[in-house]
Amino acid sequence: MKKKLYSIIVEHFKRWGVKHVFGIPGKSISPLMLELESQEIKYVLGRHETGCGFEASGYALGSGTVGVAIATSGPGGTNMITAAGQAKEFGLPVLFITGQPSMQDTGKALSQDSSQFGMDLVKMFEPVTLFSARVERGDLLPLYLKHAIERAYYGEKGPVHLCIPFDVLMEEIEEFRVPLPEYASPVVARSVDRAVTMLNQANRPVLFLGKGAIMAEAFEEIRMIAEHWRIPVVTAPGGKSAFPSTHPLCHGGYGLGGSPVAMDYMVSGIDLMIVIGSKLCDMQLSGFTDEMKPKQMLQFEYDLTFAGKSVDVYTEIVLGDLKSNLRQVIEAAGAEGRPNEYKLRPLPQYDADRYHGKIMQAGESFRALRASLPEDALMFGDAGSHSFYAVQHLEMPQVGTFYFDEVFIAMGAAIGYSIGAKIACPDRPVVCITGDGCILMQGTEISTAVNHGVPVIFFVLNNGRLDMVDKGMSYNTGRSVGAVYEHPLDVSGFAMSMGASAYRCHHPRDIQEAVQAALTSSGPTVIEVMVDPQEIPPILTRLLTMA
Repeated sequence: MKKKLYSIIVEHFKRWGVKHVFGIPGKSISPLMLELESQEIKYVLGRHETGCGFEASGYALGSGTVGVAIATSGPGGTNMITAAGQAKEFGLPVLFITGQPSMQDTGKALSQDSSQFGMDLVKMFEPVTLFSARVERGDLLPLYLKHAIERAYYGEKGPVHLCIPFDVLMEEIEEFRVPLPEYASPVVARSVDRAVTMLNQANRPVLFLGKGAIMAEAFEEIRMIAEHWRIPVVTAPGGKSAFPSTHPLCHGGYGLGGSPVAMDYMVSGIDLMIVIGSKLCDMQLSGFTDEMKPKQMLQFEYDLTFAGKSVDVYTEIVLGDLKSNLRQVIEAAGAEGRPNEYKLRPLPQYDADRYHGKIMQAGESFRALRASLPEDALMFGDAGSHSFYAVQHLEMPQVGTFYFDEVFIAMGAAIGYSIGAKIACPDRPVVCITGDGCILMQGTEISTAVNHGVPVIFFVLNNGRLDMVDKGMSYNTGRSVGAVYEHPLDVSGFAMSMGASAYRCHHPRDIQEAVQAALTSSGPTVIEVMVDPQEIPPILTRLLTMA
């Protein structure tokens, strides 16, 4: 049976369990917009295509299915490129669909031309996706869609892109089905015997966990390995919730926002550093010195590109699916952990009235936030010093509850991610940790949350500046240029102008009251936290070098 191309595409969304699609409409994609409504898939109208892409990514993360973001041709598509880059760094299966004026007019002067004669969106998306293609005829869609979904799910997961011209969307083709993979067979190492031997022989090892450990959901495997070999655990900023911070073996964070305990242990003579899901970029190894170099490294990674290249010591690389390879290590060593030996400690009691500072310190604001939230709340850290304060001061008693990227690190990404995740997980508290600089970039997406009734808690540190840039530049060069706002943003006023509930907090008690109100709200709540603009964030181990 033949059907319109746009109808077949939307039918696939429905079969894949996609209940929400994110985007901003335009002529070239209007058939898809109309069909989404006809097939009762909720269309979430964003305020900027970049934010829509972030929201689709957060939806993919929270729902466990593919995220879908749709943009019109030309600038609609280019606006989504940043979101695709961020989704690639998180390894999220997001399908970006962009439009194009009719294929039959290709080569003529066209408004918002996205073909090779204009702003070629296929080429633009190539570096930030795993697959990017233009569907130039209707009969190509079955094969191209299959390629896209396979690349999004098999091996290294990530975003994909299809550019579909208007007249191709209107073509009729035979029905077909491309299922989402129920289980993608992981690529695993042939042998982990060498890894087991290195673990058995280590006298002073350390487990170093990155964001990849969280995205692989390798929480139980990591616990078993840490407990069996009694290995202290430190986390990169993006790996913060890969291991419970209340576990006796947790030594806290390393890199930007790191803890003194982790730093002290790293200089104590490590003979084996076991790296799981970290590229060991400059943010993750910030402050790393020669005396911290281990004798050797054991690195679990799914991609060989950066493995074994950041620290100049012998590195045994176990390549492939992290969770499966760690499971192989456990089975080969008979390592089932020591659950009776290690008990999680309870979160400390918090009393806001004990705080008597004149201007609130960022660390205190996060202690107040943690005490006000349930332990299973999902938190998304945005790009900036606010997230490194969170890394340093927030307790994470439950794994997989804090998401932060310190590699691509797009400002404002957490705003969209939190909205998409809350739509996917409506019964779970979702918190966006962000700053005034990020709000100025992507804060209009709060209006999206208002209009769609998405009760995200936006926890916004306001110090009137791009704090990480300001303090880092001042520390390294003696002065700061272009990082302080002459007229700081009134975050709560901005939020209220869009219809959100808003609170301005000057004391930890204000935060607790605002969070309690937000947890029962049916819409988004913006909690503006007025913090000391002169406080030095935990980012100064990252040195600026100038030629």
